[in-house]
Amino acid sequence: MRRKWMWRPHVILRMILIWAICTVGLVIHFSVHNAPSSTVPTFPDPYKLPVQLETGFPKLRTEEISTQAFAPPSSRKLVVASGLSDYDKLWKPPPNRDYAPCIEPSPFYTSPAESHGYLLVHTNGGLNQMRAGICDMVAIARIINATLVIPKLDKQSFWQDSSNFKDVFDEDHFINALANDVKVIKKLPEELATQPKAVKHFKSWSGLDYYQDKIATMWEDYRVIRAAKSDSRLANNNLPPDVQKLRCRACYGALRFSRKIETMGKLLVDRMRNYGRYIALHLRYEKDMLAFSGCTHGLSAEEADELTMIRENTTHWKVKEINSEVQRAKGYCPLTPKEVAMFLTALGYPSDTPIYIAAGEIYGGESHIADLRSRYPHFNEQGQASIC
Repeated sequence: MRRKWMWRPHVILRMILIWAICTVGLVIHFSVHNAPSSTVPTFPDPYKLPVQLETGFPKLRTEEISTQAFAPPSSRKLVVASGLSDYDKLWKPPPNRDYAPCIEPSPFYTSPAESHGYLLVHTNGGLNQMRAGICDMVAIARIINATLVIPKLDKQSFWQDSSNFKDVFDEDHFINALANDVKVIKKLPEELATQPKAVKHFKSWSGLDYYQDKIATMWEDYRVIRAAKSDSRLANNNLPPDVQKLRCRACYGALRFSRKIETMGKLLVDRMRNYGRYIALHLRYEKDMLAFSGCTHGLSAEEADELTMIRENTTHWKVKEINSEVQRAKGYCPLTPKEVAMFLTALGYPSDTPIYIAAGEIYGGESHIADLRSRYPHFNEQGQASIC
C-alpha cells in the first residue's frame, strides 16, 4: 500500500506535463493559421527595390514567369504571344523579368574625396576580362581615394595585341563620364615618373575592409600604387550599393568603344543583317582557351600534347596538371563545334541560318569545324563578312 502511494504522484505529474504540451501545441497551431498577415518591415530608401511604377516595364504575372521558365517546349507555346510561328519564337527577345537599370547613385553619394595618390593599372587577359577589371579598378580607386591613371591594356597575352586604351575605348568620354565619381587622368605627372612606386598584386575577390585597411594605408609611404593585375580583384558581393552601382556606371556608361570601332562595328552588323536573321557564335574553342582549361575532348593525341606544352610553357598560368575528363564532367569545358551544331539543331534553328563566328581562330581548323559547317553551310569565320 505504501509503494502504491509513492508511485501515484509520478503518474499525476506525467499527465499534467502531457496536458500542458498539447495545450501549447494547439495554441500555436491556431495562432499560425488564423493570425492576420504581418506587415513587411520598412528599410531605408537606398536598400529598397524599385516598385513596378518606377521600372516602367510591363509586369508579368507570377504564374506566367513560372510557366515560361520551367515548362517543356510543348507547353511553353501556350504562354508566348499568339500568332507567332515556331521559327519566329526562336528570335523573340527574352522577357525582361522586370529587371531595370540600377546605376544611379543614392542620395547619400558624394563627390570624390581629396586624392591621396595615383593608381596605375596594368590590365590582363582578353578584352572582356580587361573590361571587367577596369570597372573594378574604378571602384577601387574610389574606395582608396586615388586618382586613376588611364589603365594600360595587356600587350603580353596570347594575342600579342599592341592596342592602347585610346585605340579601343573613347578615352575622353571615360574621363568625363566618371568626373563625379573618380578623378581620372591620361598619364602620371612627370615629377612622379621617377619616384618609387608600390607594385602590388591586389588579393583576388577582396572586399571593402581589405582595400581600406591594407591598401589605403600604403599612402603613408607612397604617392603611386601600381596594380600588377586587374582581373577579379574586387569581390562580387557584400559591397555597399553605391560601389556596385559605380562598377555598373563604369561598364555600361563610361567604357564606350572608340569612334573608329563603333563605326566599323555598325557597318559589319548592317552587312550581316542584309542576309536576314543570324547567329553570332562564340565557340570558346581557340588554342589558348583549350590550353588554359586543359580541355582536350575530341582532339587527337598530338593536339592534346601541343596544348599541354603551351600550358606548361606559359609561366603565369599556375595550374599545369589537368585531367581533361574531370574538367569536362564538372562543366568547365566548352562544347565542341559538333556538339554546338547538335544543340542549335535541337533548339530548332534551320540549316539555312547564317552563323558568324565571334571569336579567334578555331583550334584544329576545318577538321573540327566540318560537322558544324555540314549542318549549317552558311558558316562564316572572321574576315568573311564583306564590308565593301
